[in-house]
Formats: sequence, C-alpha cells, structure tokens
Amino acid sequence: MTATIEVDALTKWFGDLVALSDVSFSVEPGVTAMLGPNGAGKSTLLRVLCGLTAPSRGTVRVLGRSPRGDISLYRRIGLVPQQESLFDGMTAYDFVTVSAELTGMAKGRVSGNKAAGALELVELDPADRRPIAAYSKGMRQRVKVAAALVHDPELVVLDEPLEGLDPRQRLRMIELFRRLGDEGRTVLVSSHVLDEVERFGSRVLVIVQGKLAAEGDFRAIRELMEDRPHRVRVRSDDARALAAGLMDAGAALGVRVAGENVVIDTDQVGALRRSLAVVARERGARLFEVVPLDDDLESVFRYLVERR
Repeated sequence: MTATIEVDALTKWFGDLVALSDVSFSVEPGVTAMLGPNGAGKSTLLRVLCGLTAPSRGTVRVLGRSPRGDISLYRRIGLVPQQESLFDGMTAYDFVTVSAELTGMAKGRVSGNKAAGALELVELDPADRRPIAAYSKGMRQRVKVAAALVHDPELVVLDEPLEGLDPRQRLRMIELFRRLGDEGRTVLVSSHVLDEVERFGSRVLVIVQGKLAAEGDFRAIRELMEDRPHRVRVRSDDARALAAGLMDAGAALGVRVAGENVVIDTDQVGALRRSLAVVARERGARLFEVVPLDDDLESVFRYLVERR
C-alpha cells in the first residue's frame, strides 16, 4: 500500500525552542492515532503536515507532494484544528457551505447540498438557524469535523477532535473516523487520552517531547506501557506484615514501609493485583487504600522516551 504521508528527519524549532526533533515515519490509508501528552509537539507536527508551517529541517511528503504552498493539495486534505476556527455569527450550514466553496466547489446548490450532507454526517441539523455562537463546545467540534469532510478529502487530519464531546458523541465520532478509514481514506487523529486511542483499534504514533517515542500496532504499544516498572502505595492497618508477605509471594521487587503505608515497586502488576488481597488475608492485615503512584500518562510517556 502506498504511503499517504512520508516524514523523514523532520525537525522544527521556534527560536531557541525545539518543538520537533528528527521525527521520521510513514502513514498509509486507514486510521492512525497520534498519542502524546499536551505540549508534546503533536499540533506542530500536524500543522507541518498540512502545510501551515514549514519544517526547519527534514522533508515531508503528503500524497506525493510537499504540502507547503501547494494550493491544489489543500483541496485533498481535511483539517480539524484544535484551536477554535469558526465564525460565530454564521449558522453551521453557512459556515460549512463556505468551507466547501473555498475548496473550489461550485457555489449554490452543489456546495449547499454537500454542506447539508456533511452536517447530517456529524448529527447536526442543517436547518438550524441559530448562530454558531449559541452552540455548545461539543456542537462546535462537530461543525469543525463537518467543514473538514465536506469536500470528501483523501486525507483527514484531526487534532484532539473529541474534546468537549459527551460519551455518546465520542463513540459516534470514533465510529465515523473508523468508517472513513475503512473507505480507504487516510485518517490521522491526535489525542492525549489512552482509552480514546485504544478505541480506534489502529496503528499508533507516540510523540513525547518532540520525539517519536514508539510506533506500531496499539497492542504492541500497550505491551510496552504495561512492561514498565510500577510503583503502588497501599494503606493497611499492618503495613509491615503486608510488606513481608508481598516479598515472600514474589509480587514485589522492593517495598518501603512508612507508617500505615507500603510503597511497592513491581514489574508484575497482574501478579501484584492477584496477590494483594490473598496476602492481606493470610497475614491478618486490612486494606484501606491502593493508589498507583506512576500510572498517569506523563510517567508512561517518560518511560517510553527513556526506553528509546
């Protein structure tokens, strides 16, 4: 399958700030998710791919061309930016119609019909005469998606498109993105939420501190994340007995007791989960609280960078 996007040694800096450093990857048709914490460089990378900013070094090819300044290429790309980019005084129908016309679509009936279809695709009413200013955050997000899809682009780039959506809307949008990928389009969607990315069931690019920390099938990325050492704090009425029992059970690499708390280092999270209640019962210790100390995404991403 021919790659839609080819990135080679991409570096982007703004003054003394290096936003992207030596990033290389390719993307084929289907859904590819870009995962990374806020500030990792995801939005900058997407802007480079869409030709909105030039790389400082390296090369980028989108649909076989350089995206910077190629107006004809823009008609083949649909972009949902993270930033608000709507005209609040317009209706959703008028805004999406203008978006269609800006891609070269014929004005009047053609662009109007396409706009109505795009709004219905994201479950918005084309006949709604309220201005966009009256819309909720979730509705505004869906207007942006409709505007990005109205001209049937080959490449759809979505920067945090699920922010502000309620759970039902999130599921519907994820279904839509997957359907677009199944149709043979290339869908590149960014997120900082691990569970969202998992639902795409897609290939994943992990961006951390401006670098490509990992790439591949989501299951492989999940295994890398699960493989890392974990630290857990457990509060009990007999911390010393619990700590000794966990070491005897082989569920911990090390333990540290501080008052009622046991801080546990382990590389076998599953074994620790299975052993904790059993050991507590055997040692006559009651469990009050179990708190992961390094289960946030930031720690996961740091681990991937260090592993790289």
